[in-house]
Amino acid sequence: MKNFIFISPNFPEKYWQFCDELQKNGVRVLGIGDAGKEELSAELQRSLTEYYHVDSISNYDEMYRAVGYYAWKYGHIDWIESNNEFWLEVDARLRTDFNVTTGVKLDGIEAFKEKSEMKKYYAKGGIRTARQIKTSEGLEAVKRFSNDAGYPLFAKPDVGVGAGGAHKLEDEAALEAFFRDTPQVENYVIEEFVTGDICTYDAVINSKGEPLVESMCVCPPSIADIVNNNLDSTYFVEKKMSENLRFWGRRTVEAFGVKSRFVHLEFFRLNKAHRGLGEVGDFVALEVNMRPGGGYTPDMINYAHNISMFKIWADMVAFDYRTTPDPHDDYYCVFAGRRDNVRYVLDHNAMLEKYKGAIMMSPHIAKALSGAMGDQAYIARFRTAEERDAFLFDACNRA
Repeated sequence: MKNFIFISPNFPEKYWQFCDELQKNGVRVLGIGDAGKEELSAELQRSLTEYYHVDSISNYDEMYRAVGYYAWKYGHIDWIESNNEFWLEVDARLRTDFNVTTGVKLDGIEAFKEKSEMKKYYAKGGIRTARQIKTSEGLEAVKRFSNDAGYPLFAKPDVGVGAGGAHKLEDEAALEAFFRDTPQVENYVIEEFVTGDICTYDAVINSKGEPLVESMCVCPPSIADIVNNNLDSTYFVEKKMSENLRFWGRRTVEAFGVKSRFVHLEFFRLNKAHRGLGEVGDFVALEVNMRPGGGYTPDMINYAHNISMFKIWADMVAFDYRTTPDPHDDYYCVFAGRRDNVRYVLDHNAMLEKYKGAIMMSPHIAKALSGAMGDQAYIARFRTAEERDAFLFDACNRA
């Protein structure tokens, strides 16, 4: 029996489904987390053979002792995984110390965490990406960079998740203010500004680097714009993947040497020609994420393609292949997140009534996530792009 240690299996809440599918596949699932056992959902508790509570996942001594305990009790550990970007380095360090070979070890983690390191792998794979400079090279070096790249520029932390700390720099005065006023400014990267839809290549990759399932999301406004401007949050899973995105997604998987994990790879789809990067509609790499898409993305992929990403991932862990066929029964699956402090032409009840055959979920988003996702969400699926767009109009039509 394989021993799988799941780090922080209670967050996000839906991750109990990964544990459940692993258990159904005959895997022994061992949890480690900083939530008390009594805080775990009944579904998660049923999926775990044992749960080890630590005061903090950031305390490596505690984590090491927890894994050591499991290794003593159950034998060699086959997998250590959180499926969470925040704990990538903890996962990798534990794999290194306990010689777990099914995931990235500490000597390879920089390529998945540092945006500056990602550029080297993109270059190796011949994958187009925005030019970049590290702020640690100094203000004058960045000014020289801007002479060629032009304004605006885009600054973001070299290591970070989501839109936190992102800045659009319109001119040299803004650049100078950014260097003057930003704490730990030396830990940022600055890139030429690229415009277009953000599209993601979402896949489960087996031990040979082959995709077991592939899907595509389209995110018209950037998360940075949503957070900074209090916009409604919208994105959707495509009914069919662009073949160009499939090509570049697989090329990226190969360039980064990805094996045995989820990927959530971000690309720009250019909405205007960009010197050195491509023409309208071309894909330009943004960054890699070695985890499932955030929020409700796994659920949306399931609704769009009538599959279970949770099961496919657990099949990859247990068998390295899919045990369920692709039904080829596809929809657009749409997410729309509204703001509680905004009035809409169609109120909540009217939305539920009008789209009662299409809405799959209508969760209220936790405050910690509402900046990027909105407060009241609707997840719906449609056969046609016309139905999809009409739903998005109604969801975001402010009174």
